[in-house]
Amino acid sequence: MSAWRKSSYSPEASDCVEVGHGIGIRDSKAPATHLPVSEQAWTAFLHLVKAP
Repeated sequence: MSAWRKSSYSPEASDCVEVGHGIGIRDSKAPATHLPVSEQAWTAFLHLVKAP
């Protein structure tokens, strides 16, 4: 099982953003690099994008 997960909203192509639990965020076109994101920052981001 991969540590990285692609959104179910992403197309089948590799042009997407992937999230790795406890790892960060990366662009599928450049998988060797990633942006580390803390669990607290990710939770805050999710609350903001889900807010009405």
